[in-house]
Amino acid sequence: MTAERPIGEDDLHAYVDGHLPPERRAAVEAYLSSQKDAAEQVAAYVQHRDALRRRLAAKASEPIPARLRIANVMADSRPHSLRGWKNMAAAAAWLLVGSAIGAAGHAWITSGTTPAQQPQQVAQDAIAAYLTYVTETAHPVEVGANQEAHLVQWLSRRLGKPILAPNLNAQGFHLIGGRLLPAEASPAALFMYEDEQGKRLTLYARSGGGEEPTAFRFEAKGDVAAFSWIDKDLSYVITGRTDRATLLTIAEAIYKQMETRAPISKDKL
Repeated sequence: MTAERPIGEDDLHAYVDGHLPPERRAAVEAYLSSQKDAAEQVAAYVQHRDALRRRLAAKASEPIPARLRIANVMADSRPHSLRGWKNMAAAAAWLLVGSAIGAAGHAWITSGTTPAQQPQQVAQDAIAAYLTYVTETAHPVEVGANQEAHLVQWLSRRLGKPILAPNLNAQGFHLIGGRLLPAEASPAALFMYEDEQGKRLTLYARSGGGEEPTAFRFEAKGDVAAFSWIDKDLSYVITGRTDRATLLTIAEAIYKQMETRAPISKDKL
């Protein structure tokens, strides 16, 4: 009799996506009932699959533009026409959006890197900054939260891009202040937050990465966890000594504020 293969990462993703046969699903559920870390990981996958679906739902429900409909593309295509091939590819990509929402759910948290940016290095730099300054008692920041407007304007000017200090009061953390840090190609900004128990978080931001937003990417070093992402040509990393689910909730709150709140305009930098 062949021994049943161990539960692996592919099984967890297939479980989240509902692609496991009944007997394998039962085996995975039994495994999760005895493995707390794996169960939390799967819960995070489900949460972000649902978040991705919500985020893409509007796009998936939009009608296909007339210029991308297969019939129009075929009628307009000419032999050896590069434009025709591009339109057909675009139409096919549009039609695949719906299926991609389900299939790519678990990719919302990714461990890969992109050619245009080295997110792992950015996260490592952010974790190093966290470890350096979070234990400081006398000088944890350069500019305190009582000068938040000046702090935000100063860091925005040095980064060359408008930035803001997110409000994390709803998550139990208040802003202490921030500082300017050296980075590879340009300066980096570091905002520090603290809760009532003295636990601290840092939000690290630096220019670069591209205009298109990316998925949250998880990193860990010992008991320090970090989520990084790219949005509007800024790389962000939220870092703290807390569990993955809690930090992810904070990362999502920051992302939402960055999308909905208007930062200072560039003409005021």
